[in-house]
Amino acid sequence: MSAPYILVVDDERDIRELVKDILEDEGYEVNLAANGEEARKMRRMRRPNLVLLDVWMPDIDGISLLREWSEEGGVDTPVIMISGHGTVETAVEATRLGAYDFVEKPLSLAKLLLVVGRALEADRLQRENAGLRRRVQPLGKPVGDSKIIREVCERTERIAKHSAWVLISGEAGSGKELFARYLHASSSRANEPFIDVSVASVANTNSAAELFGSEEGGAIHYGCFELANGGTLFLSEIGDMEPGVQAKLFSALENKSFLRVGGVEPVAFDVRIIAATHRDLKQVVADGKFREDLYYHLNVVPLDIPPLRDHADDVAALLDFYVEQFALSEHLVKRRFSAAAVTRLMNYPWRGNVRELKNLVQRLMIFGGSSEVDVGEVEATLGVTLAKEEVQHPFEFDLPLRGARQQFEKAYFEYQLRALQGNLGQVARKAGIERTHLYRKFRALGIDKKKEASDK
Repeated sequence: MSAPYILVVDDERDIRELVKDILEDEGYEVNLAANGEEARKMRRMRRPNLVLLDVWMPDIDGISLLREWSEEGGVDTPVIMISGHGTVETAVEATRLGAYDFVEKPLSLAKLLLVVGRALEADRLQRENAGLRRRVQPLGKPVGDSKIIREVCERTERIAKHSAWVLISGEAGSGKELFARYLHASSSRANEPFIDVSVASVANTNSAAELFGSEEGGAIHYGCFELANGGTLFLSEIGDMEPGVQAKLFSALENKSFLRVGGVEPVAFDVRIIAATHRDLKQVVADGKFREDLYYHLNVVPLDIPPLRDHADDVAALLDFYVEQFALSEHLVKRRFSAAAVTRLMNYPWRGNVRELKNLVQRLMIFGGSSEVDVGEVEATLGVTLAKEEVQHPFEFDLPLRGARQQFEKAYFEYQLRALQGNLGQVARKAGIERTHLYRKFRALGIDKKKEASDK
């Protein structure tokens, strides 16, 4: 794990050297630039965690340089402006352009170190927030006291003590990201960023630029590797990665450096890679859809996450955990599960794993009435009755309204087809719509009426 890297830009040599000595004594890595052109070059070679930027310099003033970086797409590195001739107008303009703070000369070293520490913490949080694209995951030890979960947690803790790259496997919704976060939190990199990148979500964009950054017309855009520098980069659903990006990733891992898209100079990095997949990646390799050399690079240490049905003893603890979480995060009224409801859920197959359980709890808390969730309400929410075969209808509440509505309509009509034994006239009457409209609905939602009726 590398120390925070600070770039000091000042045309006065004595000040540069003094600040460098002070910062290095505090454990920071420091580089120096005497003017704007040197600052541009060093920023291109490596993303600083922080820039100390003098306002008055011979070739270009600090405000103009800050404006240049801002126009590239925003100042993505905290900048502390330094000036011996500061004015209120200068400070206001620097703040407007994205500067973190403004420090006047002669420098108070105690104040400077305080501001530097705060700016670096703000940078760490900003970089980590860049990885939380889907939702904030609960931190801390994974919930559960079953033997199988205790063993996985112990294995995770042992892996965390070393720097080896990890490949996490498990079914969708089983908690791969949660264990990746736990691994990071248990490691020596815990105070550095954890950047989460869903490979599937960037597949339709310029995924190489997303991961490795880009350079165009002198403008630099830092990618996830540089945002995660010093910390952990979590690549979820690695099996969906495009072949061209696989080649670039393999080269980066092999050489411990990469080229930004459009760049010509290699950029070194210090990042722990944790990859995850719900696929049988070895089979994907055999099918020729994933590079074998990249697979072995990533699969230094395997970590398998069990499906929830294999540790059903943890269902009660997970129900309590998510009740508390939604009560706190969404201000929902707490509800408790009856003993019969808990027993029923412990025997449910949980094809959607922990994610499905979480969605179930959220739905019951949003729509429930009484303080207790009984077995009848559980059955109604699952879309099944005790006398019928279980049919899974998990609902994702993180979807846009249109997608959630389509998801519900599909589950609703599939249930009615089974319950009414495929009688379309009865389904139309039950739903309160014309039969011709029902056919259009089925086509739009991708419902196979014959299959659903036969699955009753």
